[in-house]
Amino acid sequence: MEEPGSLVTGDRAGGRRWCLRRARMNAEWLLLEDGNEVTIGRGFGVTYQLVSKICPLMISRNHCVLKQNVEGQWTIMDNKSLNGVWLNRERLEPLKVYSIHKGDHIQLGVPLENKENAEYEYEVTEEDWERMYPCLAPKNDQIIGKNRGLRTKRKFSLDELEGPGAEGPSHLKSKISKVSYKPGQPVKSHGKGEVASQPSEYLDPKLTSLELSEKATDAHVYPSSTKVVALHHKKQKASSPSASQSSLELFKVTMSRILKLKTQMQEKQVAVLNVKRQTQKGNSKKIVKMEKELQDLQSQLCAEQAQQQARVEQLEKTFQEEEQHLQGLEKDQGEEDLKQQLAQALQEHRALMEELNRSKKDFEAIIQAKNKELEQTKEEKEKMQAQKEEVLSHVNDVLENELQCIICSEYFIEAVTLNCAHSFCSYCINEWMKRKVECPICRKDIKSKTHSLVLDNCINKMVDNLSSEVKDRRIVLIRERKAKRLS
Repeated sequence: MEEPGSLVTGDRAGGRRWCLRRARMNAEWLLLEDGNEVTIGRGFGVTYQLVSKICPLMISRNHCVLKQNVEGQWTIMDNKSLNGVWLNRERLEPLKVYSIHKGDHIQLGVPLENKENAEYEYEVTEEDWERMYPCLAPKNDQIIGKNRGLRTKRKFSLDELEGPGAEGPSHLKSKISKVSYKPGQPVKSHGKGEVASQPSEYLDPKLTSLELSEKATDAHVYPSSTKVVALHHKKQKASSPSASQSSLELFKVTMSRILKLKTQMQEKQVAVLNVKRQTQKGNSKKIVKMEKELQDLQSQLCAEQAQQQARVEQLEKTFQEEEQHLQGLEKDQGEEDLKQQLAQALQEHRALMEELNRSKKDFEAIIQAKNKELEQTKEEKEKMQAQKEEVLSHVNDVLENELQCIICSEYFIEAVTLNCAHSFCSYCINEWMKRKVECPICRKDIKSKTHSLVLDNCINKMVDNLSSEVKDRRIVLIRERKAKRLS
């Protein structure tokens, strides 16, 4: 895990911050920044990328989203993930926003077989920044930026490979700054290897001639060095012999020496100009000595440049021979490259097949977990259905045994209770009393009849839960009895 200091800016030092603390771990905590939306998944466009080492398909590409509502309360939403988001052990509905509070338990995905807990479990907490700082997980864009920076550091330009010796005096002159000069002011130097420019009337004639000869020498030597660099590009396409490599190293060393001599000569020029400005009346011996040293440096520079020209010509011949040799080797190299490409393609195919097999096993494990969950749900549903049927059968038994009229064998219609406590339909007992004035069950004399509203209401509510045939039959009986009573 990279240094967490790169996660936040300096103004966040101190204070308390909200975060998702990883269960059973003091690392990979997820920071909830105020005002920012936090997305979690295994894809590349999320805030925190979670790639499961046990089951790569457990976390969806964009698994869930956390953000603040209008009141500043943090919320969580399941973004149609495959294995779900669980808040306090209850699964959330997809695309529905739920508020989270301090101490809440958040679970991403489901536990695999033979495991009690899921791989990614978090607790919502508010911690001090100093306590949270070492445990924070890096964001996805910071990991990508770090990898991109590592790839950039591995690239070297041609100038870096050739070293400082590949730069000639012409390159050095581009770094020399020009400074305006006025009589009576000292000449200012802007660093090592820089010379202050001034009008030609204030320069020594010898120094002016030295600069002219120097420019002529530069123009004579460095066009050839450009050819050497171009040939060096061609040489890098394949392995070179050791002799040409040593010649190229010698060329670099010589160029470095020329650059040093050039710098020393320019420093001497600056020193001579400064001395002549400061001591216009005296110490001519020192000026003559410095001019002599400057001439010696110029002669050494010319000699080095002549030697360099000879080496450049030799390198050109060597590179031409190697180029011809490399053209002959290109045909053989082409066949070897083709074989390597075929072998690499075969290796990539095998790696892809292995990854597909692993994904298949992981997907089968998820399917098994889902099937187990479905089986448990199905068993619970069957139990509920059996209990419901048992209750209905018990109700039917009660209706048939206790709430039926013994005269018509139907459920009570406008039930009445006699003085002996037996109940009958109002219509049935009236018809019975036309023949006998005694109870059909206990044979006691009928002295009183009481209408029972409780039985009527109970029977009507229970009949509503029975089949439509029973309801229709009861309605027909009620209509027939009312018609007979009115007739």
